Amino acid sequence: MAHNIETMAYAGEVPWHGLGVKVDGNLTPQEMLKQAQLDWTVSKRSIFTYNNADSDKADDLIMSDNYSVLVRDSDNQILGPCGPRFIPTQNQEAFTFFKKFTDAGDMNMDTAGSLRGGKQIWGLAEINDGFTLPGDDRVEGYLLVSVSHEWGKSNEIRFTPVRVVCNNTLSMALADKTQPAFKMPHTKVFDADLITSAEQALGLAGTRLDEYKETAELLSKKKYNDNQVISYIADLLQPKLALEQKIILENSKSTDAELIESKLKTLEEFQRTPYKVYEALEQQPGANLKSSKGTWWGAVNALTYVVDHKWGHDRDAAMHNAWFGARASLKNRAMVKAVEYAEAA
Repeated sequence: MAHNIETMAYAGEVPWHGLGVKVDGNLTPQEMLKQAQLDWTVSKRSIFTYNNADSDKADDLIMSDNYSVLVRDSDNQILGPCGPRFIPTQNQEAFTFFKKFTDAGDMNMDTAGSLRGGKQIWGLAEINDGFTLPGDDRVEGYLLVSVSHEWGKSNEIRFTPVRVVCNNTLSMALADKTQPAFKMPHTKVFDADLITSAEQALGLAGTRLDEYKETAELLSKKKYNDNQVISYIADLLQPKLALEQKIILENSKSTDAELIESKLKTLEEFQRTPYKVYEALEQQPGANLKSSKGTWWGAVNALTYVVDHKWGHDRDAAMHNAWFGARASLKNRAMVKAVEYAEAA
């Protein structure tokens, strides 16, 4: 298995990244934890050093008062340093977040695994609800819980919609700029009070999915023209070029010839990735669906498709970036900006 994913288990269909070991469906959160080989704990351990640079005697060892190391207890693997206020989160504690929903039949465990040598673990549950846009364009909702065993990184709970036709992991950022995730710094204990705070901050799964459905329906009804969608792509991936195009259009009389010239000039100056997004408008899976063809929903998914499936060759690294890295932030911006264009249309 590729180096970024350490262990992983999945139920149902093979995940879009094609990685992991298949397990039986309908597992409880704790059963999924074990199947994904995440039933281990971490502990803070003291750091020692010699009080003299030239010494190697045990009697000369001194303990740091300010720093510790975080260690995986099952194999004594050092996950990294941590400060005095760092409170470790155990994998089992984090997976209790799913229990209320799986017990009620509102969710089913989908995948779980360990990334980057145990520094980050995750669990993903499918929400037993979704919606379909015109043209049989199905979107399913998922709840993602991520634990970071790394100083300076927060634990996180977020809703992650997935477009079935192309397995795009979509942004939950909404038109009102609602935060798509609840982040938990390692200065608090992952307990019942924190779980309640997360539930309140995120809202009920069905409510958030209903809000997202409204946004998706708006985007699927609003059409873009060529210059608008080119500006959208440039604004996200080549902002300097987007500014140049905006100045040209503002100073022109906006005749058909000038609009075509602006479009061609911008396309000629597109770098590789933005040009892939432009091509994906017509080439992505589901491009010809009624909800997608020529709409801002299609534009959002063109960018998401390239980010998730075409950007880079390391598939497990792509999965990490799709959820947690800079590319996840890019998808958030793409959704918010598409809504701005759609509402202005």
